[in-house]
Amino acid sequence: MRYNTLGRTGIKISEICLGTMTWGSQNTQTEAHAQLNYAFDRGVNFIDTAELYPTTPLSAETYGNTERIIGNWLAARGRRDDVVLATKVAGPGRPYIRDGGPMTPEAIEEALNASLKRLKADYVDLYQLHWPNRGHYHFRNAWSYDPSKQDNEHVATDLKAILDKLGELAKAGKLRAIGLSNDTAWGTMKMLDLSDKYGLPRIATIQNEYNLLYRAYDLDLAELSHHEDVGLLAYSPLAAGLLTGKYLEGAKPAGSRLSINGDLGGRFTPHQEPAVAAYAALAREHGLDPAQMAIAFCLTRPFMASVIIGATSMEQLKTDIGGAGITLSQDVMDGIRRLHRLYPAPI
Repeated sequence: MRYNTLGRTGIKISEICLGTMTWGSQNTQTEAHAQLNYAFDRGVNFIDTAELYPTTPLSAETYGNTERIIGNWLAARGRRDDVVLATKVAGPGRPYIRDGGPMTPEAIEEALNASLKRLKADYVDLYQLHWPNRGHYHFRNAWSYDPSKQDNEHVATDLKAILDKLGELAKAGKLRAIGLSNDTAWGTMKMLDLSDKYGLPRIATIQNEYNLLYRAYDLDLAELSHHEDVGLLAYSPLAAGLLTGKYLEGAKPAGSRLSINGDLGGRFTPHQEPAVAAYAALAREHGLDPAQMAIAFCLTRPFMASVIIGATSMEQLKTDIGGAGITLSQDVMDGIRRLHRLYPAPI
């Protein structure tokens, strides 16, 4: 297992991060704890969660349960300082989370205190804004995204107030670093500018979707990562399971995410099928597991801080962690480059 530095913080994180969004719905606490023990025995030191989780499916009844499961493991394990723990505050839109309201300084403090209680922890290493108040192009919103109606002054004031509160919480010892999620190059750069101007915490990471089927990060955000030392935490490196090939030709395995979430958050469309089939064929041509090839590709990207994997079985977890030990040949990389030109945006 290799390790990278979290932004400019000095915090070392494993290149594989253990995602948790199925714990408390698709996975029991016992299964989750077995995943944690297996991953940490193999050098993973980084856990990513959110107050929103679990997500398969999302519900008011299960809200917060994933953090509770992690908290029980932390309490039983001890050695809190060996764990790099990341969680997120939800943005607007979920009626059962603070009445669906936006992130405000008061809401952020309330959310972090509640997360710490569920996690049975005094602090989190990385606190992330799950999605911005002002809107964004993620979650398949690229086709309707229109920032032209955003109020410039309101957005700037909002971001400054959020950073002020995060600064207070950092001084209180409740968080060590901050990050964004589902955000844009402009939003990230604006927050970096505000941090520099006012001496506030600096954005260390961006957690956005990145995989063979969705590579928006390769463009402006890659440049930002390079110049500003803001690494990507890539979620959905397997495109919600599509890149394993298990959903090809209409397959819908019982208990899978597709059988629960319907369209995999908008990813399961007719456009993805030929692309997924081509990547799976490329992997098998070179004797590779399709999932491991997809994860290994993500790890080749120069802006990658850590790849967030998620598994509902130990077999899947072993496969995913194994992707970190694979070096892709030039022939494989050339094949990926060719397929990306053919299928630049299939989801």
